[in-house]
Amino acid sequence: MSVRDKITVFAYGSLLPGLINHAVIAPFLMHSRSGMIAGRLVNVGAYPAAVRDQAARADGAVIEGLWLTIDRAGLAVLDELEEFYGIEENNDYDRVWVQDAGAPELEGWVYIWPSDRGFPPVPGSSWPDFINSLTTKLKLS
Repeated sequence: MSVRDKITVFAYGSLLPGLINHAVIAPFLMHSRSGMIAGRLVNVGAYPAAVRDQAARADGAVIEGLWLTIDRAGLAVLDELEEFYGIEENNDYDRVWVQDAGAPELEGWVYIWPSDRGFPPVPGSSWPDFINSLTTKLKLS
């Protein structure tokens, strides 16, 4: 496989290991590495959305996740999952190129929303940490 066939995508939500959509990307996964990007998370319910808007920039907010190295077939599967149909199309998520907030040599695609669409913010920078905090609260009540 050539370098051109390897694609890097930043995952921050349901695609992470142990979460509901990880099985969707697992067959295409070649490598993963921890990272973070500028932005903030909003709680859509079963999954988050990343937002890279003025509020996120003003706060210096970051999102923790994994840089996934996949092949072109994996990117096509992700585009379908995220309802990304192409640039200037009516997409649910936009696919944009970003750099890692702590290691600028890491860069790749991420699926984002241009605004929070009225959904509440996720406290902190990690979707798994947020999910774990909800689980802990349920166990305590």
